[in-house]
Amino acid sequence: MTYLVSRFWTDDSGAVTVDWVILSAGVIGLALASMGVVIDGTEDLTGDVDTTLSSQLISTSF
Repeated sequence: MTYLVSRFWTDDSGAVTVDWVILSAGVIGLALASMGVVIDGTEDLTGDVDTTLSSQLISTSF
């Protein structure tokens, strides 16, 4: 019985999978968080560009 417990305790096949799952979840979480911060700025910039382009007058005569 002691042999089985010590063998189970030292077995680490699958630990790499757990590491990759945690690492992937962290990367995805950071990507979503940074997207939430950046999207506000891009929406403001898009509105500014739209306002500027909408207020331009096009002269069709020479």
